[in-house]
Amino acid sequence: MSYIIMEIKKISSVETYPVRHEVLRKGKPIETCQFKGDDDENTAHFGLFLEDKLVGIISIFKENNNLFSESNQFQIRGMAVLEEAQGKGFGTELVKETENHCINLKADLIWFNAREKAVPFYEKLNYKIIGDSFLIPDVGIHFVMYKKPSKK
Repeated sequence: MSYIIMEIKKISSVETYPVRHEVLRKGKPIETCQFKGDDDENTAHFGLFLEDKLVGIISIFKENNNLFSESNQFQIRGMAVLEEAQGKGFGTELVKETENHCINLKADLIWFNAREKAVPFYEKLNYKIIGDSFLIPDVGIHFVMYKKPSKK
């Protein structure tokens, strides 16, 4: 029986670009993979590696959304898993890693703009929709989703 080694570790914003580009910005210029706040001191990026190959990414930003009254909010952005690695639980592992990171920072709330097709995935992880859908031009229909992380 052979085992594949999976590891999640902090990476730089630039290291997220190949996966962001392939999954979230396909056909668009690589510059579209750079997000405002990527290199802020309160931003963290995690990469999921299989046998040293980066197959999934997630970024977490210290960002408040006026829809919520909580003061210590964090926004997930750029969550992506390469197509060949999708459906194997790696996305769930990345979200859990990010949630633990937020719990350690005493986050009151985690929120994000979820693509319409990703809503069922996040609902399985106990995220809820607030408000109506909205369109992000050149990307598609999104929903704001959120969760209050369990405290340690």
